[in-house]
Amino acid sequence: MIPVQEQMDILCRGAIEVLPAGALEKKLTKAVAEDKPLRIKFGADPSAPDLHLGHAVVIQKLAEFQALGHQVVFLIGDFTGMIGDPTGKSETRVALTRDQVRENATTYEEQVFRILNRDKTEVRFNSEWMDQMTAADMIRLCGQMTVARMVERDDFAKRLASGRAIGIHEFIYPLVQAYDSVALRSDVEVGGTDQSFNLLVGREVQRGYDCEPQVVLTMPLLEGTDGEKKMSKSLGNAIGIADPAIDVFGKLMSISDELMLRYERLLGAVPGALTEAMADGLHPMEAKKQLATEIVERFHGPEAAGAAKRHFEERFQARKAFEPEECMVSMPEDGDLTLARLLVAVGFAKSGGEAKRLVVQGAVRLNEIVQDDPMAAVALDKGLLLAVGKRRLARIQLKP
Repeated sequence: MIPVQEQMDILCRGAIEVLPAGALEKKLTKAVAEDKPLRIKFGADPSAPDLHLGHAVVIQKLAEFQALGHQVVFLIGDFTGMIGDPTGKSETRVALTRDQVRENATTYEEQVFRILNRDKTEVRFNSEWMDQMTAADMIRLCGQMTVARMVERDDFAKRLASGRAIGIHEFIYPLVQAYDSVALRSDVEVGGTDQSFNLLVGREVQRGYDCEPQVVLTMPLLEGTDGEKKMSKSLGNAIGIADPAIDVFGKLMSISDELMLRYERLLGAVPGALTEAMADGLHPMEAKKQLATEIVERFHGPEAAGAAKRHFEERFQARKAFEPEECMVSMPEDGDLTLARLLVAVGFAKSGGEAKRLVVQGAVRLNEIVQDDPMAAVALDKGLLLAVGKRRLARIQLKP
């Protein structure tokens, strides 16, 4: 294994907190001495079908642990997703059904492996152990935490002070997340700064089950394209890992110069390199294009990154007229041409699942009318105009 101090330099870079002080170095020293990798946990609830660049900040830290020889456990919270994480919420979240959670979870693995090494990642679902938990087991778990400790949490305290309701199931959420650390024998849990309370509860619950408490490592939250609020699909300010390359490039080019430098510090391969280059005279526009190219290449490959850059330069920088592509489409053998199939046929979506997400997000228009049903039948009238977002436009013709 790599020497402990070298690992510490890499793993603590960019982190906001590593708690408690000295614990990570102690665990790494033991891991090196025993030649036994640490187990690094990261959990994501499939409350929405897509991961975005805000998630990537944390997942890249997992990739660093992985590159140093440690075991990364990517936990999909299919059980906790039905409760709903109350973090940062001023109202009780609407609970998702198991079918909704499972549908969202289907895209998570494919997206996370654009950053992590699939062969070196353990993927788990917390329903594995939570579905087996009895009422007596749940009572024992709830006994690990007091109400007084729970209401110390900032968002709960604010809701109590303002008279807004808190569901009992919301108190259970951090306990279930904490029990995941028991079930997975987690040595380190990584998350955003908004997860600090939940991650620290994990340490307390591990003690209650005679487990060595995990180290908590928190990463900064990434602001969305508005430059103000935390990146979130629900706020419409997110850049999805699986978003089309052209859209990712365009959204990155739309952010402010100041926000670009923050993105570069948190997502760049060499944090701070663009800041130095700009100090030496690199124009902010060119710096932004370099960052956008790097990020698109990371998730979509060099060919897609090059095409996205050319598209931006031709359509926006050179201010060329935005003319639709001319696309010829064959009618499926079964004669059932749905909107989702059409999106895949013209290359605006890589799969039926991605096509469905684009429609549900309100990004798809036919003849300038927003569509809401991915399974709607499409009649290929002469000159049908298909649009996805602001940057992809095609005029569809039926192949003779």
